[in-house]
Amino acid sequence: MLNPSIDSLMEKINSKYTLVTISARRARQLRDEPETENPNVDAKSPNLVGQALEEIDHRELTYKKSSLTEETS
Repeated sequence: MLNPSIDSLMEKINSKYTLVTISARRARQLRDEPETENPNVDAKSPNLVGQALEEIDHRELTYKKSSLTEETS
């Protein structure tokens, strides 16, 4: 069984696509900038994507929906 579970993660972020995108971006950030590691989350996973998912599960990593508006000339 994977931890955190997909059910637990989907309670925090309701779109699997968004979940994958956010965790992949955070994993890249952890790889490129190790100093950004969150000391508030005791990561059990040695994998960077797993660490990002644990941050989401602990609500230490969130996202803000942006709205795209088209300007008419």
